[in-house]
Amino acid sequence: MLQGDLAEIGFTLHSSVVIHNVMTMQFIEFIFLILTLALTLIIILPFTGVLVRFRANYNPKALRLDVEGGAQAHTGPVIHSYFGMMARVHMLEGWPGLYKGLMPTLLSTLVVTLFILVFLDTPRVRHGKYRAPEAGILGTLGYAVGMMLITLPTAILTYRSITTPHKLSYFGLMQNLRILLTPTERRRPWILYLTPGLLTAEVLHIVVVVLVLEPLRRLLLPELLVESDKGFSGISAVKLSIFLVIVALSTIILTPLEVIAIRLAIQRNHASSDYNSVSQEVDGDAEETAEFSGAEEDVIG
Repeated sequence: MLQGDLAEIGFTLHSSVVIHNVMTMQFIEFIFLILTLALTLIIILPFTGVLVRFRANYNPKALRLDVEGGAQAHTGPVIHSYFGMMARVHMLEGWPGLYKGLMPTLLSTLVVTLFILVFLDTPRVRHGKYRAPEAGILGTLGYAVGMMLITLPTAILTYRSITTPHKLSYFGLMQNLRILLTPTERRRPWILYLTPGLLTAEVLHIVVVVLVLEPLRRLLLPELLVESDKGFSGISAVKLSIFLVIVALSTIILTPLEVIAIRLAIQRNHASSDYNSVSQEVDGDAEETAEFSGAEEDVIG
């Protein structure tokens, strides 16, 4: 009996050590994942923010007078290149301007990552919101549309926090929401989904990726769908070149859709369609004044 009890105690201790080691490894992997995401955001966010501002910038031709009385052919700043926009952001707002949108991007990334780890965890690692967990084309389409609907409000907040001329607090959530959302949007948050044309642009973008690019990738590069000891050596150079050309040509369709989505996302929904500016809101639907970021001049037009 004594030997049996000792064996049982030893087995219990061994099992406890194994469980503890497994939980420790999972915790270390989770911390590593969080640190990797944070480092990625620190590196990528300035470039993403500049791209959002470059796409959101709009300078229609119009005759106006400058401060010296001279005629100008455009309204607002005229930026001709991506790096020109980056230099303008840094000049007017400094490094904090390049990291606008950090908190909503970080929070949305953490929420989506935790959602995938908890509810969609599979042995195969997935990257990108258009990759569904081992589903057909319709399943992938449904997954992508569902993820888009979940992340759309945070995407709108991210675009607006990047393009706003006001200075935002990293931890002042309610104050930031008063700046980024109109009183109408705060009272009825679902109105964000009713922004004219926004859902259409997002769904069309998903359709092109899921129903066109993904089937072509499966057809031309089936080697990428299965694990192989040959690695990339088994991929046909001709088929890979054809697929890369198709992806490059698809930007003719995808880029305008992304520009449309960004410009529609930063359009603010008000109580009345007859009043579409902050200074013309009705029934007290006006915004509170907030401090500007660095300079009184706005980065984009």
